[in-house]
Amino acid sequence: MSFDVICFDCDSTLSKIEGIDELAVRIGLGDEMSELTNAAMNGEVPLEAIYERRLSLIRPDRDSIGWLADLYIEQIVDGVKEVFDTLAAQGKELYIISGGIRQAILPLANYLGLSEAQVHAVDIYFNEDGSYRDYDRNSPLARSGGKAEVCKSLLNSQGSLVMIGDGKTDMEAKQAGAVVIGFGGVVDRQVVREQADFYSAEPSLVSVLAHIL
Repeated sequence: MSFDVICFDCDSTLSKIEGIDELAVRIGLGDEMSELTNAAMNGEVPLEAIYERRLSLIRPDRDSIGWLADLYIEQIVDGVKEVFDTLAAQGKELYIISGGIRQAILPLANYLGLSEAQVHAVDIYFNEDGSYRDYDRNSPLARSGGKAEVCKSLLNSQGSLVMIGDGKTDMEAKQAGAVVIGFGGVVDRQVVREQADFYSAEPSLVSVLAHIL
């Protein structure tokens, strides 16, 4: 099966980190945050139950988002550039769909040859002095089922869409009629092994190309 629209999660799929957890570690809240993130990614709690809580505890400022943007690129998963170059050369429509912070993901997307319009993630807002103000509370990606909503909007009636990711929120894309490839090369989750249409636990993202092309 060949797909017209190919969507990737970001954290633990394109980059080896979980952005929100890294921001938490930076201010000494690491353990608490990673427990919350894992609970959401394993499907134990709905995303919206923890989204606001995490950001209100961390309150990331503009500087910390710039730091995280660099870290995403520094910790890129093996084979990602090769995968994007291969798919772009074939004229595929590529997107990043993430519950992460959009401003931190955009430089990674740019590095991979994507435009801002090809990135769906959650915007955060700053005060004039660069301190944290709020996040986009209307974003579907800050709640459960949001990735399915975004996939549905990208899927035209004739086309076919595949979503690649490591968490329970990525599996929700099936609700939009997407095929889902679970990527366990960074974090191997049982719930994803069970629910994905295809699964790869290889450390390189190149391993998913066989299922996409």
